[in-house]
Amino acid sequence: MDTAQALALASGALVATNLLSILIAGRRLKPTGAAPPEIEERPSVSIVIPVRGIENFSTETLDRAFRLTWPDYELLFCVAHAGDPIVPLIEAAAAAHPHVAARILVGDDRISANPKLNNCVKGWQAARHDWVVLADSNVLMPPDYIQHLMGGWRSDSGLVCSTPLGSRPDGFWAEVECMFLNTQQARWQYAGEALGLGFAQGKSMLWYKPMLDANGGIQALNAEIAEDAASTKLVSRLGLKVHLVSAPFEQPLGRRSGQEVWSRQCRWSRLRRVTFPAFFSPEILLGAVPPLLLMLAAVLLGDVPLLPAVLLVLAGLYLPEAALALAKGWRLSLWSVPAMMMRDAMMPAIWLRAWIGGAIDWRGNTMTIGTTACELKEAPAGP
Repeated sequence: MDTAQALALASGALVATNLLSILIAGRRLKPTGAAPPEIEERPSVSIVIPVRGIENFSTETLDRAFRLTWPDYELLFCVAHAGDPIVPLIEAAAAAHPHVAARILVGDDRISANPKLNNCVKGWQAARHDWVVLADSNVLMPPDYIQHLMGGWRSDSGLVCSTPLGSRPDGFWAEVECMFLNTQQARWQYAGEALGLGFAQGKSMLWYKPMLDANGGIQALNAEIAEDAASTKLVSRLGLKVHLVSAPFEQPLGRRSGQEVWSRQCRWSRLRRVTFPAFFSPEILLGAVPPLLLMLAAVLLGDVPLLPAVLLVLAGLYLPEAALALAKGWRLSLWSVPAMMMRDAMMPAIWLRAWIGGAIDWRGNTMTIGTTACELKEAPAGP
């Protein structure tokens, strides 16, 4: 076999791996809006929601939280400061739904450099029930939200969670973020879970409170800079698994700028690099750039025709990805394929940026991530 053939085969192998992940995820996932698994018991549940400031869809996400069909649940809204502008919106939503138990908890417990985890501590401690959901404020909860989470619990579960499903983009860069979240990140997360490599995602996490309390409580999640990474490692140490809901929950995006998408993806990438370096390193092989470069090298070194080779790679990557989105009812528009291409063009630069330490902004908190996990520290916040 000559070099050109070897390079073409290597390109094909990457495309085939991409297709395999789509097939595995597609088999594992149910379409958006599908009924949750049937369950016999419906225990009381506490939902802890850390909030900070008003977001694009705050009124709607708050309203959804009060309209769940679960028979007995409480909502614990955690805010660091009583003057936060989100507080009046929470109070209005609670007044409109007096039948739902809801409390606003104010305070800032500094147990870690993770502002979200610090905000959740008081909610965890105040939770009245054994089953606790840690839910981000921008999750658009369906009415059967709790049933989906409880239905994902198995005999070997230590945690059930959901990756965010991007929706309602306003503008091209929000379309790009949809393609990062959905057919890239969610797809690989579900494919990994199907292969026994499940890892936590902090958007929605269902815990059995007595189990976590017996192993350090919520404070144990400060072992890593990201609480979902700490959750994954804790569950693994206990010999249990992280499982995902049958279909991910929606996160409406609204408008996004290119800088916002770049900053957010770089932050997540750097967090993955310091918490799971062995899994992060091969991410450079994902996306269209590696197989395209390999195929272009094959064209230069052999007699492979350029245009058919490039089109074959692109079709092998993007047609199955679009088919997955269509089959599962995820965001798909005329901008989706161009957004996929922009995402893939960004991915190598994001991967390289992840290896460089520096400051990041995490919901208004300036933090420093070093070149190794032991160098994580909180930096002074700006004015």
